[in-house]
This record gives sequence, C-alpha cells and structure tokens, in this order.
Amino acid sequence: MKKSLVLLAVLGCYSQSSLAATTFNLNNLAAGGLAAAQADFRLLSEDFGAAMSYKPVTPAAALGITGFDIGVEVSGTDISKSATAWNTLTGTTSPKTLPVPKLTIAKGLPFGIDISAFYTAIPTTNIKLTGAALSYAILEGDALEPALAVRAAMTNLSGISEFSFSTRSLDVSFSKGFVGFTPYIGAGQVWVDSSTSNATLTTLGLKGEAFTQSKVFAGFNINLGLPNFAIEADQTGGIATYSAKLGFRW
Repeated sequence: MKKSLVLLAVLGCYSQSSLAATTFNLNNLAAGGLAAAQADFRLLSEDFGAAMSYKPVTPAAALGITGFDIGVEVSGTDISKSATAWNTLTGTTSPKTLPVPKLTIAKGLPFGIDISAFYTAIPTTNIKLTGAALSYAILEGDALEPALAVRAAMTNLSGISEFSFSTRSLDVSFSKGFVGFTPYIGAGQVWVDSSTSNATLTTLGLKGEAFTQSKVFAGFNINLGLPNFAIEADQTGGIATYSAKLGFRW
C-alpha cells in the first residue's frame, strides 16, 4: 500500500514537471487544416473523457445516514493517443500520463443514497475540474450480504479559454466486504460533450464532438476504523486510468 502511494507521488511529480507552464491555445489547431484539426480535437476529447470523467474509487456499499468519506485522490490517465493534439495546442511535449489530483467528499443519506463531489485544479496547467455523483445502493451490504449500487455522475471542465467540456456517466458496481477489506467491480457508460467557441476554428468548420465511451473498473478499499485507503483501475473508451485515494471513511 505504501509503495503504491509513493509510486503515485513520483508519477505525479514527474508528470507535473512535464506540464510546466502549460497553456492551451486553440488557434494552433487551425494550422494543419480542417481534417487534421477535427481529428486532433476528437482524440483530445477522447483522452479527456477518460481522464476527466467521474471515478468512483469507492465500494458499492452505502455509507449510511451518519457516514462520510473524505479524502485526497490522485488519478493518472494514459493520454498518449492525443499527444500530437497536446503538442499542437500547447507548444510543449505531451506527458504520457496526465495526473489529476482531487479533493473528494461523500455523504451518506437515508434509504441507501450517497452524494459525493470533488474539485481539482490540475497543477501547472489552467485546467480546473468539478464533479458530483448520486448513488443508490440496491443492496446496502453488510457482514453477510454483498452490496450492489447504481450511480449517476457528471463532471465539468473549466479554465481553457473558448473550450467547453463536460461528461455524464451511469455505472453499476458490486462489492463484498471482508473485515476491513472490500474489493469491488463495476461497469458503465460515459457521455462526452466537447466544443469550442474559438472564431478561427468555427470559421474553419470545426464541429463539436459528442460521443459515448464504455467503462469498466475494479478496485479495493481498506478501512482501518477511520483511516481509509482505496485503489482503482479503470478503462474508459479503452484508455487506462489508475487512481488512489487516502482519507477517512466512517
């Protein structure tokens, strides 16, 4: 567990150094003509869909009416597919992995319902991201019974001038606790909406992108009474993301 946290910290530091002073200039996409601009815009939107869509990093079990889950989370997403687009937009070399650190909070409500939210400002870039989710535990889970939950979530990106990006998602997850250790699996769908108001690109004929990405994920949660650690692997649109969260859960 400690090795995983150290690895993520090193990965984050390395990636952040690669992202130094990264600013996105959408005018740069027009240089190669419409076909190249549209292709790059699509690839960037797909990688952003995987990186910026909601990641549960939590078991399916309901928190309960007095429950909270508060933590610091770090995700790393492979964005190598959109490397050319990143290089064109920023004038810098694209990192292979995009780190997304988050502050997260979840609160249990009656009837097996949990609400959650997160916020991030990705270091050394102008990207900011917020997200929220509502989940319902069809089976709330206990010492004998597994948990089964459905979740609806949304995220919204800001900070990149003349660029609008958001995701919506639905997923189903299943978990079973074993004395402080809870593995879980899940699957779902992500809807991505990506567009630009940049005058150069709209005059060129660039269209917004709206598409879906299938997702599968698996992870485990370790709870030590109050301290809590979770780790998750996610494939959204065939793009890999690995996440770890450290905090408190009760």
